[in-house]
Amino acid sequence: MNGNGVSLSRWIGILVKEFIQLKRDRLTFGMIVGIPVLQLILFGYAINTDPRNLPTAVRDADPGIFTRSFVAALENTGYFRIVSRPATEAEADGLLARGDVQFVVTIPADFTRRLMRGEAPELLVEADATDPTAVSNAVSAVQKIALTALSRDLAGVRARTPTPTPTVDVRVHRRYNPEGVTAYNIVPGVLGTILTMTMVLMTGLAMTRERERGTFENLLSTPALPIEVMTGKIVPYIMIGLLQVTLILLAARWLFHVPMEGNLAVLYAIMLLFIAANLALGITFSSLARNQLQSMQMTFFFFLPSILLSGFMFPFRGMPEWAQTLGNLLPLTHFLVLVRGVMLKGSALPELWVHVWPIAAFMVAVIAIGLRFYRRTLD
Repeated sequence: MNGNGVSLSRWIGILVKEFIQLKRDRLTFGMIVGIPVLQLILFGYAINTDPRNLPTAVRDADPGIFTRSFVAALENTGYFRIVSRPATEAEADGLLARGDVQFVVTIPADFTRRLMRGEAPELLVEADATDPTAVSNAVSAVQKIALTALSRDLAGVRARTPTPTPTVDVRVHRRYNPEGVTAYNIVPGVLGTILTMTMVLMTGLAMTRERERGTFENLLSTPALPIEVMTGKIVPYIMIGLLQVTLILLAARWLFHVPMEGNLAVLYAIMLLFIAANLALGITFSSLARNQLQSMQMTFFFFLPSILLSGFMFPFRGMPEWAQTLGNLLPLTHFLVLVRGVMLKGSALPELWVHVWPIAAFMVAVIAIGLRFYRRTLD
């Protein structure tokens, strides 16, 4: 139709123009395809609310046939994977405090003797309950196998004694969160996700906003070095991040009654490193993106795997090995372990170093990438 009517040719022209523009904007097209695929893979393969093969330490003070049978029954449940046999209580406590194991099973020295007498010996199972969801099914399994694990080995005892078949009295001690309060796990996680989202997003928009407003030319005309520009833009947001941390910690203490077992100064040092790492990533995104929309898309593409693979929403040890490997590349994964370690376990810095250096390495890597793509001249 002509005149003021609808023109099919004009409509087709606009349609073709939009497809051409979409083809040129490869980042947006990648997000359209990549995000649904990423969500499908993560939710379909990586997410598991029933974690198995949890690392377990067995402190055996009475080696024997009954002990071997009970340990074998633990492994047969699929929930426990024996990775260590500490010789002392202090060594077992250290494994649990560092997060090297999820459970410590202690078999007492009189285990066999009491079984042979027809008594019910006590067996202690200590669980790292900083994430109650990760241990709930395993705890239920160990309580059930206590009734049947030794039935075959005790068949002769049952035949010789008129007393009922002895059972094992399993005492479960949920360390660091004995009541299984969900807020003790969720609130530190929320702290990490809020800092990740806000810090990356705010600085991700910094450089692109300069370009869109035309003020980026002023930076290019100054003798400022790339590292000076990046750090100069990061420092103000560090103050904002520390303010957010303070507000969330106050709410955690007074509203949700989350304990603070560790050193507050150590906690703030960890927060400072984590904030700096996320701000550096945001500046790197802004150096790569052409506009604020692309910067926001990059931020969301990073935030999605961070929240799903870090152990915030789903148990980290319930994921397959490849997902745990990817999760360990993300600073939020290590940050959650650090914050829960300080707040709930009272961990000191030497115990936390194994999770501190990956965040520092991540920050150095993204700064190097940002400096590589920083442009002193406009294209």
